[in-house]
Amino acid sequence: MLSGVRHDVTLRGVASDPRTTAYWEYGDPDGVPLLLVHGFRGDHHGLEGIAKAITGARVIVPDLPGFGESERLPVEHDLAGYSLWLREFQREVLPGPFALLGHSFGSLVVSRAVSDGLDPQTLTLVNPISAPALEGPRGVLTKLAIFYYKAGAKLPAPIADQLLRNPIIVRVMSEAMAKTRDRELRAWIHDQHARYFSTYTDRDSLLESFTASVSNTVTAMSAAFTMPTQIIAGEIDDITPLEEQLRLANSVGAREFHVIARSGHLVHYEATQETADLVSRFVAGEAA
Repeated sequence: MLSGVRHDVTLRGVASDPRTTAYWEYGDPDGVPLLLVHGFRGDHHGLEGIAKAITGARVIVPDLPGFGESERLPVEHDLAGYSLWLREFQREVLPGPFALLGHSFGSLVVSRAVSDGLDPQTLTLVNPISAPALEGPRGVLTKLAIFYYKAGAKLPAPIADQLLRNPIIVRVMSEAMAKTRDRELRAWIHDQHARYFSTYTDRDSLLESFTASVSNTVTAMSAAFTMPTQIIAGEIDDITPLEEQLRLANSVGAREFHVIARSGHLVHYEATQETADLVSRFVAGEAA
């Protein structure tokens, strides 16, 4: 079993300027290939717990371009750019049949790639962005976040960097998203965000990615979901409310729809084993 082996791949098909993507491999080398795509501002560490807990699969988790140890894209960090990257990454790293999972912003990235022709055997969406961010229960906070990231793009670089990586602001974001009442688990979640929530490459790509995250929905791209689809939602997710997740599941005829009780937008942290078990059974069942 692989516990997290790092690899690097240089992608030449995204644009004329090749860039390196760092990715990690977990699980059974002979298992079903499964590609995981993490959310905004994080890196592969966000999905590492799930990657280690999934059984029967060869799990690949890249750092999105512009985050973690991957280089930024030579094109804009919008969904079109990320779609180009993901399709090229799949061709280089997993050229055969594979399963696909996206969490949060990652759900937007994988949805756009599928709508652009990526063809996984199965699709799993965890806490998908199913409704416009400005219309949800956190609409006011979304507007504040837009102001925050735009200010970071306009201020002098040293000041902007201090603002965007400010540990107090990162902690406020973490407190807003965490729903668990387990003190030890909350402390661990805050530590994960403190360690890995500010590993972006530059403020311009960060703003571009954020703009993409609040300007798109999975629902708008869901007509392309012709493969068996699984949706995993948090009961008290206030980024995308549960009723919107159910509406998405019904509209695409999801093969499976699961609600993680007493969890919000961080089911990958708050219900790691439960989420991994759901993914393992779905991927193995559809592969069989």
